[in-house]
Amino acid sequence: MRTWSKGVVVAPFSRVKKIVVTLIVIVLIVVVVASVGTTLYVKEALQPVPESSKPQTIMIPPGMSPISIAELLERKGLIRSARIFTYYLKYVQQGSKFQAGEYEMLPGMTNDAIIDTLNKGLTVKEQGIKLTVPEGYTVRQIADKVQQQFGIDPALFIEKAQQESHFTAQVFTKMANQAQLKSRLEGYLFPETYEWSKDIKVEDMLNNMMLELDKKLEQLPDNWQQAMADRGQSFHEMLTIASLIEREAVLDEERPLVSGVIHNRLRKKMELQIDATVQYLFDKPKDRLFEKDLQTESLYNTYLHKGLPPGPIASPSLSSIKAAIYPADNNYLYYVTKKDGTKAHYFGENFDQHQKNIAVSKKNESTLKK
Repeated sequence: MRTWSKGVVVAPFSRVKKIVVTLIVIVLIVVVVASVGTTLYVKEALQPVPESSKPQTIMIPPGMSPISIAELLERKGLIRSARIFTYYLKYVQQGSKFQAGEYEMLPGMTNDAIIDTLNKGLTVKEQGIKLTVPEGYTVRQIADKVQQQFGIDPALFIEKAQQESHFTAQVFTKMANQAQLKSRLEGYLFPETYEWSKDIKVEDMLNNMMLELDKKLEQLPDNWQQAMADRGQSFHEMLTIASLIEREAVLDEERPLVSGVIHNRLRKKMELQIDATVQYLFDKPKDRLFEKDLQTESLYNTYLHKGLPPGPIASPSLSSIKAAIYPADNNYLYYVTKKDGTKAHYFGENFDQHQKNIAVSKKNESTLKK
Protein backbone atom coordinates (compact mmCIF):
# COMPACT_ATOMS: atom_id res chain seq x y z
CA MET A 1 0.00 0.00 0.00
CA ARG A 2 1.25 3.53 -0.73
CA THR A 3 0.26 6.73 1.11
CA TRP A 4 -0.49 9.73 -1.05
CA SER A 5 -0.06 13.31 0.28
CA LYS A 6 -0.38 16.30 -2.06
CA GLY A 7 1.12 14.35 -4.96
CA VAL A 8 4.19 13.11 -3.06
CA VAL A 9 4.88 9.41 -2.87
CA VAL A 10 6.06 8.37 0.63
CA ALA A 11 8.15 5.18 0.73
CA PRO A 12 7.11 2.55 3.22
CA PHE A 13 9.03 2.71 6.57
CA SER A 14 10.64 -0.69 5.99
CA ARG A 15 12.25 0.49 2.78
CA VAL A 16 13.66 3.62 4.45
CA LYS A 17 15.04 1.51 7.26
CA LYS A 18 16.73 -0.80 4.76
CA ILE A 19 18.42 2.15 3.05
CA VAL A 20 19.62 3.56 6.38
CA VAL A 21 21.02 0.19 7.49
CA THR A 22 22.83 -0.19 4.17
CA LEU A 23 24.41 3.23 4.53
CA ILE A 24 25.50 2.45 8.09
CA VAL A 25 27.06 -0.83 6.95
CA ILE A 26 28.93 0.95 4.15
CA VAL A 27 30.21 3.59 6.57
CA LEU A 28 31.32 0.91 9.03
CA ILE A 29 33.14 -0.97 6.27
CA VAL A 30 34.91 2.21 5.20
CA VAL A 31 35.87 2.94 8.81
CA VAL A 32 37.13 -0.60 9.38
CA VAL A 33 39.10 -0.65 6.13
CA ALA A 34 40.59 2.76 6.93
CA SER A 35 41.41 1.62 10.47
CA VAL A 36 43.07 -1.58 9.27
CA GLY A 37 44.99 0.34 6.63
CA THR A 38 46.15 2.89 9.18
CA THR A 39 47.16 0.16 11.61
CA LEU A 40 49.19 -1.65 8.94
CA TYR A 41 50.81 1.63 7.88
CA VAL A 42 51.77 2.52 11.46
CA LYS A 43 53.03 -1.01 12.11
CA GLU A 44 55.17 -0.89 8.98
CA ALA A 45 56.46 2.60 9.82
CA LEU A 46 57.58 1.40 13.26
CA GLN A 47 59.59 -1.51 11.86
CA PRO A 48 63.41 -1.11 11.91
CA VAL A 49 64.98 -0.01 8.65
CA PRO A 50 67.10 -2.63 6.81
CA GLU A 51 70.23 -3.56 8.74
CA SER A 52 73.60 -2.16 7.74
CA SER A 53 77.16 -2.49 9.00
CA LYS A 54 77.82 1.20 8.31
CA PRO A 55 77.00 3.37 11.35
CA GLN A 56 75.38 6.78 10.95
CA THR A 57 76.68 9.73 12.95
CA ILE A 58 74.10 12.18 14.27
CA MET A 59 74.71 15.34 16.26
CA ILE A 60 71.98 16.44 18.67
CA PRO A 61 72.50 19.98 19.98
CA PRO A 62 71.19 21.03 23.40
CA GLY A 63 67.49 21.92 23.41
CA MET A 64 66.62 20.07 20.22
CA SER A 65 62.96 18.99 20.29
CA PRO A 66 61.85 15.35 19.95
CA ILE A 67 60.14 16.24 16.66
CA SER A 68 63.36 17.68 15.22
CA ILE A 69 65.31 14.67 16.50
CA ALA A 70 62.83 12.35 14.79
CA GLU A 71 63.24 14.26 11.52
CA LEU A 72 67.04 13.98 11.85
CA LEU A 73 66.77 10.23 12.47
CA GLU A 74 64.62 9.86 9.36
CA ARG A 75 67.07 11.86 7.21
CA LYS A 76 69.90 9.62 8.43
CA GLY A 77 67.95 6.50 7.45
CA LEU A 78 67.60 5.24 11.03
CA ILE A 79 63.78 5.28 11.17
CA ARG A 80 61.10 5.01 8.49
CA SER A 81 58.82 7.88 9.48
CA ALA A 82 59.53 10.89 11.71
CA ARG A 83 55.82 11.55 12.15
CA ILE A 84 54.97 8.02 13.28
CA PHE A 85 58.09 7.91 15.48
CA THR A 86 56.92 11.14 17.16
CA TYR A 87 53.48 9.64 17.78
CA TYR A 88 55.18 6.56 19.21
CA LEU A 89 57.23 8.73 21.58
CA LYS A 90 54.03 10.28 22.89
CA TYR A 91 52.40 6.85 23.22
CA VAL A 92 55.27 5.44 25.31
CA GLN A 93 55.77 8.78 27.10
CA GLN A 94 59.35 9.20 25.96
CA GLY A 95 61.42 11.97 24.39
CA SER A 96 61.68 14.42 27.27
CA LYS A 97 64.92 12.88 28.57
CA PHE A 98 66.86 12.71 25.28
CA GLN A 99 70.42 13.92 25.80
CA ALA A 100 72.50 16.10 23.52
CA GLY A 101 75.73 14.86 21.98
CA GLU A 102 77.27 12.98 19.07
CA TYR A 103 75.91 9.48 18.49
CA GLU A 104 76.76 6.58 16.21
CA MET A 105 73.81 4.34 15.39
CA LEU A 106 73.49 1.36 13.07
CA PRO A 107 70.55 1.15 10.67
CA GLY A 108 68.47 -1.79 11.83
CA MET A 109 68.20 -0.67 15.46
CA THR A 110 64.70 -0.95 16.91
CA ASN A 111 62.84 2.18 17.95
CA ASP A 112 63.16 1.17 21.60
CA ALA A 113 66.92 0.72 21.20
CA ILE A 114 67.22 4.20 19.67
CA ILE A 115 65.14 5.67 22.50
CA ASP A 116 67.27 3.87 25.10
CA THR A 117 70.49 5.14 23.49
CA LEU A 118 69.26 8.75 23.53
CA ASN A 119 67.84 8.50 27.06
CA LYS A 120 71.11 7.15 28.46
CA GLY A 121 73.23 9.57 26.49
CA LEU A 122 75.35 6.80 24.99
CA THR A 123 77.35 9.18 22.86
CA VAL A 124 80.34 8.23 20.74
CA LYS A 125 82.63 9.03 23.63
CA GLU A 126 80.78 6.77 26.05
CA GLN A 127 79.50 3.98 23.83
CA GLY A 128 81.44 0.77 24.16
CA ILE A 129 83.09 -1.10 21.31
CA LYS A 130 82.21 -4.75 21.02
CA LEU A 131 84.82 -7.45 20.56
CA THR A 132 83.68 -10.98 19.77
CA VAL A 133 86.25 -13.68 20.46
CA PRO A 134 85.13 -16.88 18.67
CA GLU A 135 85.64 -20.27 20.29
CA GLY A 136 88.89 -21.86 19.24
CA TYR A 137 90.72 -18.59 18.53
CA THR A 138 94.39 -18.24 19.38
CA VAL A 139 96.05 -15.25 21.07
CA ARG A 140 97.37 -14.18 17.67
CA GLN A 141 93.91 -14.31 16.11
CA ILE A 142 92.45 -12.38 19.05
CA ALA A 143 95.18 -9.77 18.60
CA ASP A 144 94.14 -9.33 14.96
CA LYS A 145 90.49 -8.87 16.01
CA VAL A 146 91.55 -6.28 18.60
CA GLN A 147 93.40 -4.36 15.89
CA GLN A 148 90.28 -4.37 13.70
CA GLN A 149 88.00 -3.11 16.47
CA PHE A 150 90.31 -0.88 18.53
CA GLY A 151 93.21 -0.10 16.19
CA ILE A 152 95.73 -1.56 18.65
CA ASP A 153 98.95 -3.01 17.24
CA PRO A 154 98.73 -6.85 17.39
CA ALA A 155 102.38 -6.99 18.42
CA LEU A 156 101.58 -4.92 21.53
CA PHE A 157 98.68 -7.22 22.43
CA ILE A 158 100.87 -10.32 22.03
CA GLU A 159 103.68 -8.71 24.03
CA LYS A 160 101.35 -7.83 26.91
CA ALA A 161 99.94 -11.36 26.89
CA GLN A 162 103.47 -12.69 27.20
CA GLN A 163 104.95 -10.28 29.74
CA GLU A 164 102.24 -8.54 31.79
CA SER A 165 101.93 -9.88 35.33
CA HIS A 166 99.54 -7.53 37.18
CA PHE A 167 96.39 -9.56 36.61
CA THR A 168 93.69 -10.13 39.21
CA ALA A 169 91.96 -13.16 37.65
CA GLN A 170 92.17 -16.38 39.67
CA VAL A 171 92.99 -18.51 36.63
CA PHE A 172 96.15 -16.46 36.08
CA THR A 173 97.61 -18.07 39.19
CA LYS A 174 96.97 -21.55 37.79
CA MET A 175 98.89 -21.32 34.53
CA ALA A 176 102.19 -23.01 34.02
CA ASN A 177 105.24 -20.77 33.88
CA GLN A 178 107.08 -22.70 31.23
CA ALA A 179 109.64 -21.22 28.90
CA GLN A 180 108.52 -23.50 26.08
CA LEU A 181 105.03 -22.00 25.96
CA LYS A 182 104.42 -20.31 22.63
CA SER A 183 102.04 -17.86 24.29
CA ARG A 184 101.70 -17.70 28.05
CA LEU A 185 97.99 -16.72 28.11
CA GLU A 186 96.95 -19.10 25.34
CA GLY A 187 93.70 -20.81 26.31
CA TYR A 188 93.08 -18.50 29.28
CA LEU A 189 91.28 -15.76 27.31
CA PHE A 190 87.67 -16.91 27.33
CA PRO A 191 85.81 -16.73 24.00
CA GLU A 192 82.92 -14.31 24.49
CA THR A 193 81.50 -10.99 23.25
CA TYR A 194 82.89 -8.08 25.24
CA GLU A 195 82.07 -4.39 25.23
CA TRP A 196 84.75 -1.92 26.30
CA SER A 197 85.46 1.79 26.05
CA LYS A 198 87.56 2.95 23.12
CA ASP A 199 90.50 3.84 25.37
CA ILE A 200 90.70 0.58 27.32
CA LYS A 201 94.23 -0.66 28.02
CA VAL A 202 95.45 -3.95 26.58
CA GLU A 203 96.24 -5.34 30.02
CA ASP A 204 92.66 -4.62 31.10
CA MET A 205 91.35 -6.47 28.05
CA LEU A 206 93.45 -9.50 28.93
CA ASN A 207 92.43 -9.40 32.58
CA ASN A 208 88.73 -9.07 31.70
CA MET A 209 88.88 -12.10 29.42
CA MET A 210 90.48 -14.16 32.18
CA LEU A 211 87.95 -12.87 34.71
CA GLU A 212 85.26 -14.13 32.34
CA LEU A 213 86.88 -17.57 32.51
CA ASP A 214 86.72 -17.30 36.31
CA LYS A 215 82.98 -16.65 36.06
CA LYS A 216 82.37 -19.50 33.61
CA LEU A 217 84.17 -21.99 35.86
CA GLU A 218 81.59 -21.22 38.55
CA GLN A 219 78.99 -22.89 36.30
CA LEU A 220 80.77 -26.26 36.48
CA PRO A 221 79.60 -29.02 38.86
CA ASP A 222 80.86 -28.63 42.42
CA ASN A 223 83.20 -31.60 42.10
CA TRP A 224 85.06 -30.45 39.00
CA GLN A 225 88.33 -29.75 40.81
CA GLN A 226 88.15 -33.07 42.65
CA ALA A 227 87.54 -34.86 39.35
CA MET A 228 90.82 -33.40 38.02
CA ALA A 229 92.67 -34.24 41.22
CA ASP A 230 91.48 -37.86 41.10
CA ARG A 231 92.99 -38.09 37.65
CA GLY A 232 96.22 -36.43 38.77
CA GLN A 233 95.61 -33.58 36.38
CA SER A 234 96.48 -29.91 36.86
CA PHE A 235 94.25 -27.04 35.77
CA HIS A 236 96.75 -26.13 33.05
CA GLU A 237 96.71 -29.69 31.70
CA MET A 238 92.91 -29.77 31.75
CA LEU A 239 92.74 -26.50 29.84
CA THR A 240 95.24 -27.86 27.33
CA ILE A 241 93.04 -30.91 26.71
CA ALA A 242 90.00 -28.62 26.43
CA SER A 243 91.75 -26.60 23.72
CA LEU A 244 92.54 -29.80 21.78
CA ILE A 245 88.88 -30.83 22.01
CA GLU A 246 87.79 -27.37 20.85
CA ARG A 247 89.90 -27.61 17.71
CA GLU A 248 89.00 -31.25 16.96
CA ALA A 249 85.25 -31.46 17.68
CA VAL A 250 82.53 -29.26 16.19
CA LEU A 251 79.49 -31.04 17.61
CA ASP A 252 78.89 -30.65 21.36
CA GLU A 253 77.74 -34.26 21.72
CA GLU A 254 81.09 -35.48 20.35
CA ARG A 255 83.31 -33.45 22.66
CA PRO A 256 83.19 -36.01 25.54
CA LEU A 257 83.96 -38.78 23.01
CA VAL A 258 87.01 -36.94 21.67
CA SER A 259 88.03 -36.27 25.26
CA GLY A 260 87.77 -40.00 25.95
CA VAL A 261 90.12 -40.73 23.05
CA ILE A 262 92.68 -38.20 24.32
CA HIS A 263 92.57 -39.54 27.87
CA ASN A 264 92.79 -43.17 26.65
CA ARG A 265 95.85 -42.43 24.52
CA LEU A 266 97.52 -40.51 27.34
CA ARG A 267 96.90 -43.41 29.70
CA LYS A 268 98.42 -45.84 27.19
CA LYS A 269 101.35 -43.45 26.59
CA MET A 270 100.54 -43.20 22.89
CA GLU A 271 101.25 -40.17 20.72
CA LEU A 272 98.10 -38.07 20.47
CA GLN A 273 98.75 -37.37 16.76
CA ILE A 274 96.40 -34.40 16.65
CA ASP A 275 96.71 -32.28 13.51
CA ALA A 276 95.58 -29.13 15.31
CA THR A 277 98.76 -29.13 17.42
CA VAL A 278 100.83 -29.02 14.24
CA GLN A 279 98.63 -26.29 12.74
CA TYR A 280 99.30 -24.24 15.87
CA LEU A 281 102.95 -23.98 14.85
CA PHE A 282 102.06 -21.84 11.83
CA ASP A 283 100.91 -18.22 11.91
CA LYS A 284 98.07 -19.12 9.54
CA PRO A 285 96.43 -22.58 9.44
CA LYS A 286 97.14 -24.60 6.31
CA ASP A 287 94.38 -26.09 4.19
CA ARG A 288 96.22 -29.38 4.29
CA LEU A 289 99.12 -30.80 6.27
CA PHE A 290 101.86 -32.70 4.47
CA GLU A 291 104.26 -35.29 5.83
CA LYS A 292 107.02 -32.67 6.12
CA ASP A 293 104.70 -30.59 8.32
CA LEU A 294 104.18 -33.54 10.65
CA GLN A 295 107.96 -33.76 11.03
CA THR A 296 108.30 -30.15 12.25
CA GLU A 297 110.27 -30.25 15.47
CA SER A 298 108.36 -28.74 18.36
CA LEU A 299 107.07 -29.85 21.74
CA TYR A 300 103.63 -28.91 20.40
CA ASN A 301 103.93 -31.53 17.66
CA THR A 302 101.97 -34.48 19.07
CA TYR A 303 103.12 -36.68 16.19
CA LEU A 304 106.70 -36.49 17.40
CA HIS A 305 106.25 -36.19 21.16
CA LYS A 306 104.11 -38.24 23.52
CA GLY A 307 101.87 -36.64 26.06
CA LEU A 308 100.28 -33.22 26.02
CA PRO A 309 101.80 -30.16 24.38
CA PRO A 310 103.27 -27.55 26.77
CA GLY A 311 99.99 -25.64 26.95
CA PRO A 312 96.65 -24.88 25.26
CA ILE A 313 96.56 -24.21 21.54
CA ALA A 314 93.37 -22.10 21.51
CA SER A 315 90.63 -20.61 23.68
CA PRO A 316 88.22 -23.44 24.58
CA SER A 317 84.49 -23.06 25.16
CA LEU A 318 82.82 -24.09 28.41
CA SER A 319 81.46 -27.23 26.72
CA SER A 320 85.02 -28.28 25.79
CA ILE A 321 86.18 -27.56 29.34
CA LYS A 322 83.39 -29.77 30.69
CA ALA A 323 84.35 -32.51 28.25
CA ALA A 324 88.00 -32.30 29.32
CA ILE A 325 87.02 -32.74 32.97
CA TYR A 326 84.36 -35.38 32.34
CA PRO A 327 85.47 -37.54 29.37
CA ALA A 328 83.19 -40.24 28.02
CA ASP A 329 83.97 -43.71 29.40
CA ASN A 330 84.91 -45.59 26.24
CA ASN A 331 87.69 -47.65 24.69
CA TYR A 332 88.13 -45.49 21.61
CA LEU A 333 91.67 -44.71 20.53
CA TYR A 334 91.00 -43.28 17.07
CA TYR A 335 88.60 -40.98 15.26
CA VAL A 336 88.27 -39.64 11.74
CA THR A 337 85.88 -37.12 10.24
CA LYS A 338 82.95 -38.67 8.36
CA LYS A 339 83.32 -36.13 5.51
CA ASP A 340 79.62 -36.42 4.76
CA GLY A 341 78.75 -32.82 5.50
CA THR A 342 77.71 -33.45 9.12
CA LYS A 343 81.11 -32.52 10.68
CA ALA A 344 80.76 -35.67 12.78
CA HIS A 345 83.37 -38.42 13.34
CA TYR A 346 83.73 -42.18 13.19
CA PHE A 347 85.34 -43.63 16.32
CA GLY A 348 87.39 -46.81 16.52
CA GLU A 349 88.86 -48.95 19.29
CA ASN A 350 91.77 -50.34 17.28
CA PHE A 351 93.83 -49.55 14.21
CA ASP A 352 92.00 -52.02 11.94
CA GLN A 353 88.67 -50.45 12.78
CA HIS A 354 90.21 -47.04 12.25
CA GLN A 355 91.38 -48.05 8.77
CA LYS A 356 87.87 -49.21 7.89
CA ASN A 357 86.47 -45.91 9.13
CA ILE A 358 88.97 -44.03 6.97
CA ALA A 359 87.82 -46.00 3.93
CA VAL A 360 84.19 -45.13 4.64
CA SER A 361 85.16 -41.50 5.17
CA LYS A 362 86.90 -41.35 1.77
CA LYS A 363 83.87 -42.95 0.13
CA ASN A 364 81.62 -40.34 1.74
CA GLU A 365 83.88 -37.59 0.45
CA SER A 366 83.74 -38.97 -3.11
CA THR A 367 79.95 -39.25 -2.95
CA LEU A 368 79.64 -35.73 -1.64
CA LYS A 369 81.69 -34.31 -4.50
CA LYS A 370 79.48 -35.89 -7.17
